[in-house]
Amino acid sequence: MSYFAKVVNGKVTEIQIASQEFMDGYVDSSPGTWIETWEEPKGASERYHYASIGGNYNKSDDAFYGNSPFPSWTLNTETYVWEAPVAYPDDGETYQWDEKTTSWSSDLTE
Repeated sequence: MSYFAKVVNGKVTEIQIASQEFMDGYVDSSPGTWIETWEEPKGASERYHYASIGGNYNKSDDAFYGNSPFPSWTLNTETYVWEAPVAYPDDGETYQWDEKTTSWSSDLTE
């Protein structure tokens, strides 16, 4: 069995588990396109990420990706991973993103 994501206007609206043979003969009169997705993709050769309902699909790059976790983050179109405008500190401490200051905060009580 394989996984297929229904994409409508760049958004994943549904995921089905079916055989390729079934999907080849499946007639769906509602808008959208069914695109195969993999639970453990290995990068660009397998559409970057597993599709998720409410997530996104970039047709020109054949890439599934999630929604931005924060407005200040940008999408890396080589990996299709959202990135903070400031790199995560590499000091062994734990941080959380503070969108108000657009920086990493060590105060985890916010």
